[in-house]
Amino acid sequence: MGSFIYNIGLRLFAFLFPIAGYFNAKIRLGVQGRKGLKERLQMFKNGLPKHTKIAWFHAASLGEFEQGKPVIEEFKGRFPDYAIVLTFFSPSGYEVRKNYGGADFICYLPLDTPGNSQWFVEILNPQIAFFVKYEFWYNILEALHRQGTVILSFSTIFRRDQLFFKPYGGFYSKLLSYFHAIFVQNKASIELLNGIGIQQCYIAGDTRFDRVYSIATQSEERREIADFFTDTPVLIAGSIWPQDMAILIPVLNRCKGRVKVIFAPHEIKKEQIKNWRSALQGASVQYSELETANLKEMDYLFIDNIGILSSLYRYGQMAYIGGAFGVGLHNILEAATFGLPLVFGDRSYGRFQEAVDLVARGGAITVADADQLQQTMESWLTNAQATHAQGAINAQYVRENLGASKTIMDRVERLLVTPLSK
Repeated sequence: MGSFIYNIGLRLFAFLFPIAGYFNAKIRLGVQGRKGLKERLQMFKNGLPKHTKIAWFHAASLGEFEQGKPVIEEFKGRFPDYAIVLTFFSPSGYEVRKNYGGADFICYLPLDTPGNSQWFVEILNPQIAFFVKYEFWYNILEALHRQGTVILSFSTIFRRDQLFFKPYGGFYSKLLSYFHAIFVQNKASIELLNGIGIQQCYIAGDTRFDRVYSIATQSEERREIADFFTDTPVLIAGSIWPQDMAILIPVLNRCKGRVKVIFAPHEIKKEQIKNWRSALQGASVQYSELETANLKEMDYLFIDNIGILSSLYRYGQMAYIGGAFGVGLHNILEAATFGLPLVFGDRSYGRFQEAVDLVARGGAITVADADQLQQTMESWLTNAQATHAQGAINAQYVRENLGASKTIMDRVERLLVTPLSK
């Protein structure tokens, strides 16, 4: 009954999806990107040497891709003869990483109807399939299971409120038995899975630590903004939303001349950035205006493109991470790995273990309003030694949690030599 309702819902979604594209640019990209997918996938397969094995990696969006990237690269290093196929569900992943050089073919995941899933898996015919974090598509997994594909999930966290663990979630929890290995981040997830009879689960940790550490050691210099940096401390405000700017702007106006700021909005909206620049006291410039600006004279730099935030943290002395006053805290590990002390809102961060851990260790501070943020900024700007010590806590935390990708791949090697029977 559960699968019947799921498929009815998927068919309704598939019908409404292109209609919604007329009203939403992001959905429209997803609709257009899936057109001709069957033919493109078939052409890719036809162009491969006979008997080429396929490893399929699926990530919902950009964040999950970054989480999966160290595993992709570790896999390529150990299994260079495999062709790598990478899929995304969301345009925010596909549009940014569609030219990623580590994969042989990159496309959208088709909508998970029975028909779509059947042709997709039959054409792709992967020997092994990796799903990053929370991707559990019913019909895709059914098709992979029927085909005998080795199926894995990694960097996953399970919670008691998920459908798998509900009395009425049996049709969905059945999918977990199809996985040859589920690599989770914590012991609580193991206990939940064991409680419904899933034994092929292992604590591997979070591959994001491997990824952010790699970024820190390989990040490219941004020479185009070199003149922005002087002797004045720099705050990196990453993945910010209007709720974050509501407390940042008054604090920064009080600190004018004592700190420079690089803003990286989570959503690039020209009118919004214009309004923020008007509200700030001090000279500001957008990344797209660099050629005509005297960066040394600028107090604020607004990043109005996507994809470079992670390489900017190397230039900061402190970081404000956005999202906790609204949709949920964004990635704090990218800043942590560079040894920056962190501050973020005190609301939507509790479901992120790394945020809870760093607050407990003293490397991160939560604030409820502009007054509390002002106190944090004053502390950072007047006590460089303590500020540096806070940041060192965060860098050490990242180093302590490295190695998930290797743990995963060690077991993958055993699976591909002698796959577990299901």
